[in-house]
Amino acid sequence: MLKKFLLGIILLLVAGGGAYIYLLNRPGPDLAALEAAYMKPADSFVDVGGLKVRVRDEGPRDAPVIVLMHGFIYSLETWDAWASELSKTYRVVRFDLAGHGLTGPDPKERYSAEERAAFVGEVLDALGIEHAVVGGNSLGGLAAWKFAVLAPDRVDALILVSAAGYQVNGVSDEPVEPPAAMKIFLKTAPAAGVEATLKKIFSDDSYVTPYRMDLLGDMMRRDGNGDAYIASIAEFTLPDPAKDLSSITAPTLIIWGEDDLVLPLDHGTRLHEAIAGSQLVIYPGVGHVPQEEAAEESVEVVIDFLRGLDLEAP
Repeated sequence: MLKKFLLGIILLLVAGGGAYIYLLNRPGPDLAALEAAYMKPADSFVDVGGLKVRVRDEGPRDAPVIVLMHGFIYSLETWDAWASELSKTYRVVRFDLAGHGLTGPDPKERYSAEERAAFVGEVLDALGIEHAVVGGNSLGGLAAWKFAVLAPDRVDALILVSAAGYQVNGVSDEPVEPPAAMKIFLKTAPAAGVEATLKKIFSDDSYVTPYRMDLLGDMMRRDGNGDAYIASIAEFTLPDPAKDLSSITAPTLIIWGEDDLVLPLDHGTRLHEAIAGSQLVIYPGVGHVPQEEAAEESVEVVIDFLRGLDLEAP
């Protein structure tokens, strides 16, 4: 599937000719305009080790905390539906990962999986949060469970939504150099490529809306993000996670789309088998982002899961 996607991007670029050259050289969207378009009243920039991180902090400040992290090339908006419900009872904190969204590139390039896990703790420290329920989708899910391994006393529970962990697209103990076409796509985010990406992420094409097209394209074209994506891939490894996963003791909810073309369902069943006592919920006809494509059903499962925990405010 990935090879077909990359071939399509290559054909688009070849056919585009001069348009491709223009895309590579055009400046990214004006940052002030992006912030005006996407910042919300609950948003702020928080200094995390020298990087200004966009954080959206909603819900009662004296309630248990839920931290949610998005996937690769995405942004915190992916959790809008969940946050709308969860913030009625819980303090919901989400942030644009380093090298993503309005956070933008990290001067320290803390992009490896281990650095992203440590970064979760740095964000919590900056917000004065000692412990939380930690969740994530895809790359964000990888950071979540690795943080649970790194700092188990700070993780009240895990929510893993189509979380990365097992080898995929040839990535294992060593990084894989991204093809030239992928680098071009990540740096330019042409509309056709953005649409193709969303159609791979969602099972139902009706979710590939103009808003999602604009959001993904705008965030990808934010100045510096394309280079940050490429730098992230250059550091990205997926060594055998068996030992780490077996050490996780936090209550864990795993959510997966049966039609996930990015991380197949087999990855979800393996995570479920590897994390003792975990729960696995599968949604038929749903792709890589169940928090959007099965928003109502999945957030109800999350609420039921949280109700079964003895959570305390930090």
